Amino acid sequence: MDVTFFFGALVLYVVGTVAYLLLLSVKGTRLSRLATAATTGGFILHTLALLVRLVAAGRLPPRNTYEALSVFAWATVLVYLGLEFRFQRKVMGAFILPIVLLTTTAAASLPKGPAGLNPALTSTWVWMHVTLILLGNAALALTCGVGLMYLLQERQLKSKSLGAISHRLPSLDFLDGLSHRTLLVGFPLLTAGLITGALQAQAAWGRFLTWDPTQALSLITWVMYAGLLQARLTAGWRGRKAALLAIVGFGSLLVAFVGVSVLLGHPHAGN
Repeated sequence: MDVTFFFGALVLYVVGTVAYLLLLSVKGTRLSRLATAATTGGFILHTLALLVRLVAAGRLPPRNTYEALSVFAWATVLVYLGLEFRFQRKVMGAFILPIVLLTTTAAASLPKGPAGLNPALTSTWVWMHVTLILLGNAALALTCGVGLMYLLQERQLKSKSLGAISHRLPSLDFLDGLSHRTLLVGFPLLTAGLITGALQAQAAWGRFLTWDPTQALSLITWVMYAGLLQARLTAGWRGRKAALLAIVGFGSLLVAFVGVSVLLGHPHAGN
């Protein structure tokens, strides 16, 4: 049943993504409502899928890569809908929902059966680590999407050929400020997630770092975001440079999260 709910959510995310992308060039109240309704409906079905899986398993997800990607997509939609409600800038969905669609599609391609866990990976520290990492990744996904909007709007303004897209995108100042706020949420969560993961690794295997590909790439990504935050706070980095680094940083997260685990089939689980 949970898989049925999940694929129902995936279908609605496809509809939502297409509708949000059309809003970049087509203005319409019905289209706008469809985008939000499809995304909200997908989120509800996605929530039901996670709840059914939780009840059936008797423990919180995620326990495998499918569940990790599913929870990440769910958290991203949750944060996005909160931002849409707060700022009423539905055009942001055109840059966030494709990320959700990518991760849910990747999850859909994976085995969905229950996975047995190493006893060392069943402690409270593990669930704290996973929860913090996934919430941090969701916030940083928004940082990436906002960065993409910033670069597109900047290009439109510099070309002086303002079209429908430029008029629908928020101002550069708004986008830069929103990017900074989402970074201030995502980076501490990512940091806390890495710390709890290291503590669990020490308790389970006697060392803080196991140096599997996911962990190594996660540390590299953390350095990127730490550098971005430091540059923003002390060197006054704003605009294009900050947007570019936010996009590169999230690309590194996707490689660690999706590329290594899904494409290379290397689980992130220690030894």
